[in-house]
Amino acid sequence: MSVANIMSKRVVSVYMDDSLQSLRELFTATGFHHLVVVHDHKLQGIISDRDLLKAVSPFVDTISERMLDRATLDKRAHQIMTRDVITMSPDDSIFTAIELFNNNKISCIPIVDDKSHPVGMVSWRDVMRFMQQRVESKR
Repeated sequence: MSVANIMSKRVVSVYMDDSLQSLRELFTATGFHHLVVVHDHKLQGIISDRDLLKAVSPFVDTISERMLDRATLDKRAHQIMTRDVITMSPDDSIFTAIELFNNNKISCIPIVDDKSHPVGMVSWRDVMRFMQQRVESKR
């Protein structure tokens, strides 16, 4: 079975020069854990909510916040994104996705077409949901 069967087709894209403030707002508004970074509609990188947490001062929006803390929100997506992104095509197997998750420290795999345009996303949760359904169907 291919990853096209389990991938989320909802992908939220951001641009290289988007501020961390705008990324923060997108993460909050969408509830997603990963955003893809694109240029000319082609995948350039990926940013997780954890990447954002590491890049933004922990004092932002607290009583201890200073101007330097607030300035961390002015950084740009390209400054914190992962550039060497592990990707798959929609036709790749779910087994390949499992291997990639097990052999790399990743929690999400962007699915791209032959022009490197993001068309979906597979998370480890998607794989676990698929495995759960397989086990339940054999009971």
